[in-house]
Amino acid sequence: MRPRAILLALTTLALSLYALPAQAASATATFVKVSDWGSGFEGKVTVTNATTTPMTGWNVQFDLPAGYSIPSAWDAVMSRSGQHYTFTNPSWASPLAPGAGASFGFNGSPGNFPGIAGCTVNGAPCGGSSEGAPGTPGAVSVTATDSAVTLTWGASSGTVTGYRVYEGTAVKATVTATTATIGGLAACSTHAYTVKAYNSAGESAGRDATATTAGCTGGDGNLPRHFLTGYWHNFANPAVELKLSAVPDEYDLVAIAFGEATATPGEVAFTLDPGLAAAVGGYTDAQFRADVQALHQRGKKVILSVGGEAGRVQVASSTAATRFADSVYALMSSYGFDGVDIDLENGLNATYMAQALRSLRAKAGSGLIITMAPQTIDMQSTGMEYFKLALSIKDILTVVHTQYYNSGSMLGCDQAQAYGQGSVNFMTALACIQLENGLRPDQVALGLPAGPGAAGGGVVSPSLVNQALDCLAKRTGCGTFVPPRAYPDIRGAMTWSINWDASNNWSFSKTVKPHLQGMP
Repeated sequence: MRPRAILLALTTLALSLYALPAQAASATATFVKVSDWGSGFEGKVTVTNATTTPMTGWNVQFDLPAGYSIPSAWDAVMSRSGQHYTFTNPSWASPLAPGAGASFGFNGSPGNFPGIAGCTVNGAPCGGSSEGAPGTPGAVSVTATDSAVTLTWGASSGTVTGYRVYEGTAVKATVTATTATIGGLAACSTHAYTVKAYNSAGESAGRDATATTAGCTGGDGNLPRHFLTGYWHNFANPAVELKLSAVPDEYDLVAIAFGEATATPGEVAFTLDPGLAAAVGGYTDAQFRADVQALHQRGKKVILSVGGEAGRVQVASSTAATRFADSVYALMSSYGFDGVDIDLENGLNATYMAQALRSLRAKAGSGLIITMAPQTIDMQSTGMEYFKLALSIKDILTVVHTQYYNSGSMLGCDQAQAYGQGSVNFMTALACIQLENGLRPDQVALGLPAGPGAAGGGVVSPSLVNQALDCLAKRTGCGTFVPPRAYPDIRGAMTWSINWDASNNWSFSKTVKPHLQGMP
């Protein structure tokens, strides 16, 4: 190129660069976090032409907080310098007509993204002025009726046009005040909301809240807000054998393992095991019954667990469902059991078991405790029979103690990877599946082995159970997986078993129970 041509080209370039701010003052760009799944997020930016002439191109730049990155984008050309990102219109994009907008999107990591900073469009602030997006709203408080929830939050800093309340990606309310009521909800239904402030520059980072409408009728037998469950062996094995009277005070709910099948489909029977009686130096049926009542006097609840690894109880017809309800209720009346635990590791029929449990509830009343102890594979999706059962009896269900052991690696709610058992990630990511797919937090608890010998895999230090509970309740102490929101009502923990806990110097109960008592 000849020198005169170079000079002309440089002059033209300088003029074009000088012209950008004039156009930028009339262009805006708005950022929205479309979704966030804990280990990643999706963002979207919309560029709007507020001029009276077509806009032939745009240039959006912003910064990400330290530790965050954007690996991929679409409908824009992306470049990066450290934490500073630049997005320009793709070559195939048409000019933006006056008042028209164009959007581009991107995926980022990790999750729990607080928002972008220093946003500019064509060199000017994204809001078309010197203001930035508002600050994050303050903590959200919740009140609820049978059909509505009211959210109230602290005001955001900065210039605030209003607030949007999201459920997932759907906007459920747009208000100018710091409170919103969302109606038309089903009784005893749980909803996860995110509150964001907005102005012309964009949206703030979100403040999450979980709300459950009133009208829940599930019995919990006046159990504590956060409680510890343990299984008591009605058989002899290598663990320490105990009379029921030896169960320590750390346990709030004692599950008698197990009620067994008879030759009649659906029928459940229970007798004190002779091998156990011999192992503890003599134990009669009358002494066992007296010990159940003694636990009641100590403020404990005692339920009959049906099934177990070798259990063969089958409820596969209406007749079997009726027989199940009749026989379990008879055992409750005879022994003083407060409810039933469903621990059928050889499969179940959700339809007929739901019929059986509703029939039992009709007989026993609203104080009936119903718990479940599915294996991890049984709660991987809402299409599994155990999960279907839990959701179908949600209004009368007390808690699900999923067994986070003897399973190998499993996918969590982020569907990002298979997490290895025996880790905080495994417990929290798998519990998140239930928490994000229909069960209330007070219906979800963590089931773990009490120590070495109690399981073939998934044995964890009790301190890791506490860490997982904190991660779920407060989003603190998490591993690489961070749940999409906090679940302060997470119900507690279960262990297999009280006998194995005794074999390990009561490490599980003496570590986990005080932690549960200290949770809000």
